[in-house]
Amino acid sequence: MTDQRSQAELVRQSLKRRYRKERRFRAYGILAIAIALSALVVLFVDIIGKGYTGFTKTTITMEVELDGEMMYLDDATDKKQIKMADFVEPLVQAMIKQVPGATEENRDAVRDLLNPYASNELRDMLEQNPEWLGTTQTLTVLAHTDVDVYVKHAGDDAYSIKLSDRQQRWVDQLVENEVVQTSFNDVFFSSGDSRDPSRAGILGAIVGSLLTMLVTLVLSFPIGVAAAIYLEEFAPQNRLTDFIEVNINNLAAVPSIIFGLLGLAVFINLFGMPRSVPVVGGLVLTLMTLPTIIISSRAAIKSVPPSIREAAEGIGASKMQVVLHHVLPLAMPGMLTGSIIGMAQALGETAPLLLIGMVAFIVDVPDGFFDSATVLPVQVFLWAGSPELAFIERASAAIMVLLAFLVSMNALAIWLRKRLERRW
Repeated sequence: MTDQRSQAELVRQSLKRRYRKERRFRAYGILAIAIALSALVVLFVDIIGKGYTGFTKTTITMEVELDGEMMYLDDATDKKQIKMADFVEPLVQAMIKQVPGATEENRDAVRDLLNPYASNELRDMLEQNPEWLGTTQTLTVLAHTDVDVYVKHAGDDAYSIKLSDRQQRWVDQLVENEVVQTSFNDVFFSSGDSRDPSRAGILGAIVGSLLTMLVTLVLSFPIGVAAAIYLEEFAPQNRLTDFIEVNINNLAAVPSIIFGLLGLAVFINLFGMPRSVPVVGGLVLTLMTLPTIIISSRAAIKSVPPSIREAAEGIGASKMQVVLHHVLPLAMPGMLTGSIIGMAQALGETAPLLLIGMVAFIVDVPDGFFDSATVLPVQVFLWAGSPELAFIERASAAIMVLLAFLVSMNALAIWLRKRLERRW
């Protein structure tokens, strides 16, 4: 009886120890998740805190007298006169009227409040509306980058204010008079890169990313799916097949910069393809994405029950008919999910594209697959390394846009898996 009680006590003690271990393990898991979520929250707060101002722009609204004599312009439809005309003077004179206490003696300080490209904006407006010549128009132009930084970040130690004390007082008064205002930064989404932060945008990088991803998708998806079907359904089990499978798994773990070196050596140096174009970028990212697509596609094919194949073969279907008509449609949701995740990974890559020249300063929006272009991650890299502090918020805003694309692609993959997946 005593032995039974002692054995029961030992069992209870053992159970208590096991339950304590389980509780500790559960607590460690919860702690790990909490740390990961905390790091993610800190990351998002930091990026959003630095980048939300990148979605706003600072503009100056004023009455501009478009005097032909002041601009040395008699005919606004004459291209030669337009090219030689002075579009700075009307803006400076309008600013002098708006700035409290400003005179001709302060014209240089007043002119420094205007964006250097404001005269180009006025020229474009007058070319589109030649009837404005000789009239007074209410125009809105971009403020200088230093004004933009002061309006958004005055008092922030991370930004150095380059305006003089007098210019700061002028800007404060103009803000109070609603001459200087902030609004949604449509320039950020409608223009390419620029040396001037207030005119820098991500349209060129977005178009370059889309063209590069299109090349990657067109090449990697059919090749990856075809390779997975062959290896899983048709390839004989021998040493060569085992060698190929091992190397595919190894390629999935190779650092992405290695694929950049491969693209530089093969596509550019060997085949002489141009640098910094979406086609070469797409080819490099195809090499990087293929292992992921092949592995996920093979896993999707393996998930199809053998009974589906046996039933199709039982009614006389050939091997090709079994694969194309029965296995492939059932495995397609898993294939699509893996492909979207692989494309999302490729969208965020920077290192391989740096090696093939997509780090160049590109102002124009690319029109085709062989035009010079950059991509969104590389644009972030360029802005983050710029000595101009005003590019900090542009880089953070571009990161937010890139994260939105990545989250959307991963959400699409999850939705497709839930929507199309079949449970056996």
